[in-house]
Amino acid sequence: MKYLGKKTITLIMTLFLVSVAAFLAFQIIPGDVVTSILGTEATPEREEQLREELGFNDPPAVRYFNWMSGVAKGDLGVSYRYSRNMNEMMPVAELIGDKLPVTLWLAALGLALIILVSIPLGVLWARSGSRLLDAVLGVITQATMAVPSFFLGILVTFVFGIVLKLFAPGGYISYEEDFTGFLGYLLFPALSIALPKIAMTARFLRNSMLTEVGTDYVRTAYSKGCTKRRVMYAHVLRNAMMPVVTFLGMIVAEIVAGSIVIEQVFGLPGIGRLLISAISTRDFPVVQILILYITFVVIVVYYLVDVIYRLIDPRISGK
Repeated sequence: MKYLGKKTITLIMTLFLVSVAAFLAFQIIPGDVVTSILGTEATPEREEQLREELGFNDPPAVRYFNWMSGVAKGDLGVSYRYSRNMNEMMPVAELIGDKLPVTLWLAALGLALIILVSIPLGVLWARSGSRLLDAVLGVITQATMAVPSFFLGILVTFVFGIVLKLFAPGGYISYEEDFTGFLGYLLFPALSIALPKIAMTARFLRNSMLTEVGTDYVRTAYSKGCTKRRVMYAHVLRNAMMPVVTFLGMIVAEIVAGSIVIEQVFGLPGIGRLLISAISTRDFPVVQILILYITFVVIVVYYLVDVIYRLIDPRISGK
């Protein structure tokens, strides 16, 4: 409990510092948000009214406190660029709520592909002892890791969409409209995300297992009569997973935070695409909340990685 308590305090402090940095950064950026929203033809009276409505006349400390109080209560503010109608700005919570399921389902499918393929492949690669298989997998994984994400997305679209006609490129289906069709379309962007990560994870696991094979405890296990299968799965794999867990944590944080390039290539209305749009249109409330979301995802993932470390190896201390 002491170990988890220290990690929780670190998580909260990190989130607080990032929230302060995100808030202050958008206070010093040049440009007048009110003029950007209303245009140059607005009357001074209307500009002053909007400043008062948005709280721009309050001191920065008061604005930060009001913002964080609203976030704690679930009120994420309003978007400067998106609106329900001409007179009502769209709440940020509603805007993000429409995009978040797309990113989360994309991340879930990508992560499932990574785990289901990379770990068995890494174990097979480490156990095989075949120079031919080692060379073939080495070339394939190296080539897969070297391909940029946007180009890999284009290749997947060309092969599975245009040539094999397994999906319609650009034919995104909303999860509210047809959930099965939605998952079917997401499978191909998820494959684009997963392929380089599968290559990295399999190679990383293979190298980690080969390092463990040469240690003293493995020789001791063989001397006690343990079979190769038992040694590899009961001893080597468990210890080899320690660095792999860290790497998988990095992957999870990356894809849950929003796969910007893949979302752009496949036309997915996810968090990553929304972030690019909000930055380009200076929609600061949306950008601030997305920065907090990404920070929260990253620190929570690493918090869970630390917990998994303790489960895999209880010898790890909380120091």
